[in-house]
Amino acid sequence: MAIRLVIADDDRLITESMKIILDMDPEFTVVGVAGNGEEAVSLCRSQTPDVALLDIRMPVLDGVEATRRITQSTQTRVLILTTFDEDEYIKKAFEYGAGGYILKNNPPEQIKNAVKAVAGGNTVVQAAVMEKIKNPEKRKTEKLAGLTEREGEVVAAIAEGLTNKEIAGKLFISEGTVKNNITAILGKLGLSHRTQIAIYYLSDD
Repeated sequence: MAIRLVIADDDRLITESMKIILDMDPEFTVVGVAGNGEEAVSLCRSQTPDVALLDIRMPVLDGVEATRRITQSTQTRVLILTTFDEDEYIKKAFEYGAGGYILKNNPPEQIKNAVKAVAGGNTVVQAAVMEKIKNPEKRKTEKLAGLTEREGEVVAAIAEGLTNKEIAGKLFISEGTVKNNITAILGKLGLSHRTQIAIYYLSDD
């Protein structure tokens, strides 16, 4: 079944170009195009897409606030696609439940792969974006206190943006074991979804 998408950007050229690129691929179906965050929220509520592809800076309602409303009121996953990589936008978007954050300068195939990953419940963070939220001075061991060694390895792998399948391959365990570890991690850290694990691990807080 094709991944259903809503695209939101105040640049009409961007939305139309993305719509053409995605609609040409049978794996995707664009069910709505928005010019601002408010329209994007409305479309996500009415069209129930799998993924909302949002720009950050939009009139009426920006992509960060739109992310919060979409994740709180729908089952739609959010992928931020923007030219802006400022720390405040990145952190807020993930705090509000975004499943990924990539830049517009990526080739179409990379954007498609990011959409697939987010639709599948995985987190996508472009390397250049991750550097913005990474704190190399933070002692990661403090973040992982209370977790088993294996759970700590899973947390680090999630923070790298790896899918469950990739984590299983890297750690030589089954995908089922990865899922069980993630469930345990969420419970121990008091988090509600996978994306928050990466932000928790990488944040300065």
